[in-house]
Amino acid sequence: MAKIIISGGGTGGHVFPAIAIADAIKKQQPDAEILFVGAKGKLEMEKVPKAGYPIKGLWISGFHRKLTLRNLMFPFKLLSSLLKSWQVVGRFKPDVAVGVGGYASGPLLEVANRRGVPTLIQEQNSFPGVTNRLLGSRVQKVCVAYEGMERFFPQGKIQFTGNPVRTSVHQPDFDKAEACKHFGLSANKKTVFLFGGSLGARSLNEAVAANAEKFAEMQDVQILWQAGKLYIDEFGQSKAANLPNVHILDFVDRMDWAYGLADVIVCRAGALTISELCLVGKAAILIPSPNVAEDHQTKNAQALVDQEAAQLLTDRDAKTGIIPAVKALLDNGAEREKLETNIQKLARPNAAEEIATEVLKLINQ
Repeated sequence: MAKIIISGGGTGGHVFPAIAIADAIKKQQPDAEILFVGAKGKLEMEKVPKAGYPIKGLWISGFHRKLTLRNLMFPFKLLSSLLKSWQVVGRFKPDVAVGVGGYASGPLLEVANRRGVPTLIQEQNSFPGVTNRLLGSRVQKVCVAYEGMERFFPQGKIQFTGNPVRTSVHQPDFDKAEACKHFGLSANKKTVFLFGGSLGARSLNEAVAANAEKFAEMQDVQILWQAGKLYIDEFGQSKAANLPNVHILDFVDRMDWAYGLADVIVCRAGALTISELCLVGKAAILIPSPNVAEDHQTKNAQALVDQEAAQLLTDRDAKTGIIPAVKALLDNGAEREKLETNIQKLARPNAAEEIATEVLKLINQ
């Protein structure tokens, strides 16, 4: 029986692909025993048990580039996490350890390497974070989602697999009438789906709120706006939120229907979001978050722009640029079709299965 540790998390962009990998491993090897290792207090500590897998928590957080009091605790957290990882690996005795990015993956994979356990990392972004760059030379396999990653990792270790995504987001044969009724939308209007993740994105919300009058003039267009749980109270009272052609929600529970109805999508450029956009094949205006490590969302977005698979609007230009960008794309059917065709070429629907295969290969080797 194979014993596998999967470590990392912190955000949905790490947690949901990790669960997809675990599910794919169980499909290929049903008797496999899988243990997750995450960061205490982070999303994985809730989502992983709900998916049916056990998880151990490490006392670890990121190192801030600015001088803060939190950084003074970092050495103690790192030492604590290394000791706990040593204990977990020693007791569980994994055949292989997988890192998916996030705070917990560094200490766990460092310990696994030291104890001679085969290791694999999954790099979701076009520009790797510090942890994966440090681990890259020591692990046995690096599964990537973008071309050209030999700039960061040894070429012989790289396997191009793409990013695992929830297959539930892609339902091409959905019932449009039912989806429109669910969201309170019209079947006869063009639809813009705008979202900033489950928690929301302030600058995207501010861009919508600042353009209420212009959205009001676009009567043949409807906006499905996921403001996020952090911002729904604030922006739910805005003039834009009360327009008849704007439908604001704190959280979209049926992403498959939202994607399916959308003529144009406006969103951030996280790795998981981009992988879902590739799968559903939708024209997108990407507004990368400027508040992420190494500005990796801009690099993710630019990788698509270079292949004429998406458009890019900077966060600082969101307020002034969102209306012109949306209008231009809605009015240009040929451009939308080009973006849809090109982004769908980048889809990797079997990514989780391919990564699971690489994990199990390491055990057999």
